[in-house]
Amino acid sequence: MLNITINNKKRTIDVPDDMPILYVLRDELSLLGTKFGCGLGQCGACTIHIDGHAMRSCITPISYAANKSITTIEGLDDDANHRVQIAWREFKVPQCGYCQVGQIMSASAMLDTIPNPTDEEIDLHMQGNVCRCGTYDRIRKAIKHAAQLPANK
Repeated sequence: MLNITINNKKRTIDVPDDMPILYVLRDELSLLGTKFGCGLGQCGACTIHIDGHAMRSCITPISYAANKSITTIEGLDDDANHRVQIAWREFKVPQCGYCQVGQIMSASAMLDTIPNPTDEEIDLHMQGNVCRCGTYDRIRKAIKHAAQLPANK
């Protein structure tokens, strides 16, 4: 049994310690916002926050999150109005949309540590998130805009 906090709710779960967090979220808890992409931690589609840090849930075992706080896209903002989500809509970032949850989670974690990132900082922190449609310019513009919006609490 593991004690974890997911989206500000304390949970006790009974799964193997080595089960990837992605499978716990999707298969055990029916939190379907986090996406499976490559399964190797290289595409970023499965990005979540663990204690505020962007992490790849497909390769991170649930035991890593014991007594830690996990935030998924569902927990970023109850009304999907986190400043990054607002900017994503304003700049019409998604094309196919598959990578967008991971992109949003990585961008929001970055803005928590770098409030006003340069283009180079954005490129560096977002490089592990692959967009098959190539919307990188819109992603960068949306992140820069989100940085100017009030931070969510």
